[in-house]
Amino acid sequence: MNKMDPMPLSEGRYLAFLIVEAARLQRTVFDRRVRNMGFTRTQWLVLRRVCDQPGISQRDLAETLEIERASAGRLIDKLEEFGWLERRPDDTDRRVKRIYLTELGRKIHREISPIAEAMVAEELSGLTGKERETLTNLLLTVKQRLQEMAGAAEPIDSKELTKKNA
Repeated sequence: MNKMDPMPLSEGRYLAFLIVEAARLQRTVFDRRVRNMGFTRTQWLVLRRVCDQPGISQRDLAETLEIERASAGRLIDKLEEFGWLERRPDDTDRRVKRIYLTELGRKIHREISPIAEAMVAEELSGLTGKERETLTNLLLTVKQRLQEMAGAAEPIDSKELTKKNA
């Protein structure tokens, strides 16, 4: 098999499935670990993104989380009710609201971060430090390429697909 040949599905090593399955299991484990705290993975994703990008707009947050703007708005509303987030007007565009962590939101983030970090350390415990670095670098390369592809991707014409597969 050369470098560009896909791995056979029968080997259970099809990369796309492995990535999706690993991500699904990671979500499941995290949800189970924080469930008794009354916390959710979705809340963690929002807190983490807003912490990493203070002042992110609702539109950009929705894009980052890959959810509809209305869903992001409801989620932000809920976390605002909890006192974890606040919306502030944009300095240049009054239609845009910027999202920031409150002091309580920063406290919650500090409490959950060690749980998330410990889980990642545990899931990677079978890898050496060098293997972890290699895995991270490889996934970053794949992610970057996928971002490029997403920006340039043209939909496949179903008629053309039918012709090619006929």
